[in-house]
Amino acid sequence: MEVLTHGILHLLKPDILELLVGFAVLVTILVLAGLVFQKISSARDARRFPPPGQMVDVGGHRLHMCRTGKGSPTVVMDSGFPGTSLSWTFVQPEVAKFTSACSYDRAGLGWSDAGPMPRTSQQIVEELHALLLNARADGPYVLVGHSFGTFTVRLYASNYPAEVAGMVLVDPVHANDWLQMTEAGRRKLTGAVRLSRYGALLARLGVARLISVLVGLGAPGLARYSVSMMTGGALAEAKRMIAPLAKLPLELRPIIAAFWTQPKFFEAMVRQAESLPRSAAQVSAAGDYGDIPLVVLSASSSSPSQTKGHEALAHLSSQGKHIVASKSGHWIQFDEPQLVVESIREVVESVRRQPRTIWSGRREGEREARRCAEAWDKRRL
Repeated sequence: MEVLTHGILHLLKPDILELLVGFAVLVTILVLAGLVFQKISSARDARRFPPPGQMVDVGGHRLHMCRTGKGSPTVVMDSGFPGTSLSWTFVQPEVAKFTSACSYDRAGLGWSDAGPMPRTSQQIVEELHALLLNARADGPYVLVGHSFGTFTVRLYASNYPAEVAGMVLVDPVHANDWLQMTEAGRRKLTGAVRLSRYGALLARLGVARLISVLVGLGAPGLARYSVSMMTGGALAEAKRMIAPLAKLPLELRPIIAAFWTQPKFFEAMVRQAESLPRSAAQVSAAGDYGDIPLVVLSASSSSPSQTKGHEALAHLSSQGKHIVASKSGHWIQFDEPQLVVESIREVVESVRRQPRTIWSGRREGEREARRCAEAWDKRRL
């Protein structure tokens, strides 16, 4: 034993021990500094970027919803990964010119609080139902979803058919893609989960916010290199996902940066991605949608199999219609927002021509819609 102890002490000379202790102290100081930096900066962001809409309790946590316009039916918009209510910046103001329009943030995203597990489409639908009820958003609803948000739209229409008068699916994901995943699909899902886990850790330590600061200071190359090093190269998939968001107005980018430096954002992404197979199974069992007006939009970049899947979705309603957005990638609401608006208008006008029970408006909702519209206008100026 003495020989072993002597050997260890011989290897760990005093200067090496001091170096190790110093390194441990430095790491501890950096971690603590990062935690403090994150907390102070998050509080500052909350003051700088208050929610433009209302925060509504849905049973233990709050969701953010922004309402504009007036009239019936009410259009409700749900975004895809990793979007928020801001994903409808070019669409909602135009829709609000001819009917009530609502966009919201799923739990953990945007201004909304983190939500309970699991983050399946069924859980998301129940929260959206509680949101619309507690916010007194009048039905019937025309539901609009983009990408993953189309899972919410389809399952809501199945669970609450009496409330849904029409749907618009914007470049939807197909349930079979996640029920019968290829090896490439599994790698894609694993990469998204891994990236989000890294992001959650970096956000807690303030590193994600530091990277955001580098971008703001005009050093995006250094920021990308830093993230790539710290995420083991998982950045490639993220770049594909978030690149279209650069098409949003400049004044909204600091808000999005604030969203993406919060641990809850990455944790929500992890939980939603992990639940994709379960969500796909829930949506796959939903069945068809009878005769409600339905428009399915496909990106021009869609593969033949994706386009075929979109055509099949349009056939789930006897009034279904499939349109290819000839100038758009996956984010059609950014590339051809007017096409999305006109598709919504077509469904809304079709609903208005049908003899349906229209719920009476409420003054509280109208006041909230005016307040939210003013907030949107200020951000657009």
